[in-house]
Amino acid sequence: MTDRMTGTDDVTRSITDFIRDRFLDGDPKGELEEDTPLLAWGVLNSLNTVLLLNYVHDELGVKVPPSRVNARDLKSVRTIASVVRDLAAGPGA
Repeated sequence: MTDRMTGTDDVTRSITDFIRDRFLDGDPKGELEEDTPLLAWGVLNSLNTVLLLNYVHDELGVKVPPSRVNARDLKSVRTIASVVRDLAAGPGA
């Protein structure tokens, strides 16, 4: 686990900020929440998912394997942050 991932809130905040800045034009109305359905709302499409996974790898130091790239694990900021924390804490992290 990298220094940037020391707390649950830091992971969630980092992912939320990235999604707001890159996919929601800064989210001026503040509509993005931890449980916002990213796939259902069309926030995550194939290109945005690749960009997010690259961000997670480059900035948070966690490589998300293909087996974790699915609708269940990418459902919301909360589920994505949980996957990132699980992978960071797991073997080989």
